[in-house]
Amino acid sequence: MKKTRTNRSRFWRGSFRTIYWRHFALMVGVVLLTMLLLGVSFFSISYGYVRTEKVVDMREKAERIAEMSAGYLSGHGVQDGSLRQLALFAASVSSMDFHICDAGGNIRLSTDRDLAGMVVRVPQNIVYTALQTGEYSGNSSLGGLYESTRFVVAVDVRADGEAVGLILAVTGIESLTAVWRAFFSIFFMTAFTVLFIAFIASAWLSMRQSKPIREMAAATRSFAEGNFDARMQRYDEVEIDELAAAFNSMADSLQETERQRREFIANVSHELKTPMTTIAGYTDGILDGTIPPEQEEQYLRIISDESRRLSRLVRRMLDVSRLQSVDPLRTRTQFDLCESARRVLLSMEKKITDRALDVQADIPDEPLLVLGDNDLITQAIYNLLENAAKFARAGTSIYFGIGAQNKKAVVTVRNLGDTIPAEEIPRIFERFHKSDKSRSEDKDGVGLGLYIVRTIIEQHKEHIAVTSEDGVTTFAFTVQLAGGQQ
Repeated sequence: MKKTRTNRSRFWRGSFRTIYWRHFALMVGVVLLTMLLLGVSFFSISYGYVRTEKVVDMREKAERIAEMSAGYLSGHGVQDGSLRQLALFAASVSSMDFHICDAGGNIRLSTDRDLAGMVVRVPQNIVYTALQTGEYSGNSSLGGLYESTRFVVAVDVRADGEAVGLILAVTGIESLTAVWRAFFSIFFMTAFTVLFIAFIASAWLSMRQSKPIREMAAATRSFAEGNFDARMQRYDEVEIDELAAAFNSMADSLQETERQRREFIANVSHELKTPMTTIAGYTDGILDGTIPPEQEEQYLRIISDESRRLSRLVRRMLDVSRLQSVDPLRTRTQFDLCESARRVLLSMEKKITDRALDVQADIPDEPLLVLGDNDLITQAIYNLLENAAKFARAGTSIYFGIGAQNKKAVVTVRNLGDTIPAEEIPRIFERFHKSDKSRSEDKDGVGLGLYIVRTIIEQHKEHIAVTSEDGVTTFAFTVQLAGGQQ
């Protein structure tokens, strides 16, 4: 039994943590507080208004009777019968009783038939206040004369400038609370209607707001299971629609990342399988005697070349992994781009000479200071020059230039060779991509050089472009100049 109550308690605590119940509780609380404040305000205003109006009405009637009672109370000949008739008439048309009292507070004449023949004295506080200030109003049972509290208004009666008595106008409290009771009925009916409408509106709005969140949670669970096809629909609310658009953008990015991951694994598997199969096949051929002894040296050279190719592939993959964990915008420094370019040219001298290539270097003599990661920018220049030397037609020249434009340093590498097809240009920066025509010629390449270049440039928030027309292929990328240079 105790466990059941605990589970029920947890269920309710969990339910009231949802957007629906919190939104509903907030709306109901605001409506109740508003109705309460409005009710209190109306009660105070209406009570004051009704009381004031009642006091004025009772005082006016009491003053009229007081005018007629001055002679009666002063003993100047006003008859009891005529005064009683006047008082009874006033009482009949106003639903109140009148008591005519002498200066001592003794009731001499009353319209209340229950008091006929009784000797009654009004409490002294009422008598004193009425005779001293000329008026009294308040709730009183007149010293136990009435079983329940009545609303009493008293005015003094004067004859020849002296107070000779007082007139009490008495009515039931019900006359004051009748308006309140009517208001209570209207107020509670209105409050119930407003709460009901608030409940419906809150339920609809809360479900509408929580629906995209539930859909997003379902899509997230789908992503966790490896399905990246789920998308959020468009919504009328601007904030929810922006959230849905951001979620869909994230989903597209995740889907593209997953596609690249699978493609990367497939490409890595293919690139690793080729040299490893060659190495294993030729090694087994030498060991089991399939390859004659006089040809072993030739196949050992092939095994050595494939081993070096495998080593380059692993090294490039490590470079890619390192790039993904580096933020050059945090580690960037100021360095001389021209000096870095000269060092790259010196390191490339043997490869350029082996291809019988000439280099047209357009590098300024004065320093050109830029902001970035020196090692990464140097790696990007090296990869571009290596790519240009590899695919340039033997005996031609390579152009390598550095200039400044619009607060940016521009690095340009150009070679003369086969034209890259237009449909291939958008893909040349992809991992392991090689055009079909060059694949057989580029046996040393692993298809990661240009991908590394693009990654480096994009991490620096810069731009790289490539054009290829009539055999002339040009790569150009920008680097941020250090302050003060143009």
